[in-house]
Amino acid sequence: MPDDFRLPLMRSLPKGELLVPRPLILASGSPRRAELMTAAGYRFSVMLPADGAEDQPQPGETAATVVERLAYQKAADVASQLSGSFLLRDALVIAADTLGALGRVLLGKPVDAEDARRMLRLLCGQPHQVFTGVCLWDIASGRHFIQSVVTELEMKTIDDAVIEDHIESLRWQGKAGGFGFQDGNDWLKIISGSESNVVGLPMERLAEMIVDFDKFSRPIE
Repeated sequence: MPDDFRLPLMRSLPKGELLVPRPLILASGSPRRAELMTAAGYRFSVMLPADGAEDQPQPGETAATVVERLAYQKAADVASQLSGSFLLRDALVIAADTLGALGRVLLGKPVDAEDARRMLRLLCGQPHQVFTGVCLWDIASGRHFIQSVVTELEMKTIDDAVIEDHIESLRWQGKAGGFGFQDGNDWLKIISGSESNVVGLPMERLAEMIVDFDKFSRPIE
C-alpha cells in the first residue's frame, strides 16, 4: 500500500472477522476500495462488473437512490458472472457506488478537467454530502442487502490557484466531486460521519452489514 495512503482513518478501521469464513469478492476496480478492505484486514478477490453495469443518475433520483441502485447493479452483474463457479458458490459479493451532493445537485466523477474545475468551484466554501451505497450479494441464494451511508463535510473557500494546482495534479480523476479525502487536502473537513465513506467504502457499516446479512438480506424481487 502506498505510504501516502496511510491516513489515521486507515489505522482505526474495524477488522474483518467472519463467524463462518467464506470468500469475499470486491466488485470494483477502485484501488481505494481495495486499499480500505486490505487495511481493515479482509481477504478478498477483485472482479470487475461488465461494461455498462454502471449508469448515470436518472431525473428525480436522490443521491441515496442512485448509489443504492448502482451498487445493486454492480453486485448483481458480478454475482451473475460467478453463478456457475463451483469454487465460489459460497462467496459474498461486495459492491459500492459513491456520489457527492450539494443540495439537489448530484456530483459524480468528472468527465474531464473542466468538469472537475466546475465541481470544485461549486463546492468551494460549502458544506455538502458524500453518499455511498453498499450492496452485499450471496451468490448461492441470490439474497442481497443494500444500504447507503452519508458523510457531511465542508470545503474551505479556496482560490483559483489552489484549484488549478489540484487540476494539474490529476488527483481529481475518477473521484466523485473531483476530490479525494485520502489525498490529504487541508481544505476539506469532515463535519460528521465516516471518513472511509468519503474515500469510497464505509468500513464501519460494512463490518456491521456482513454480520447482519442473514438477518436483513432479501431475495431477488
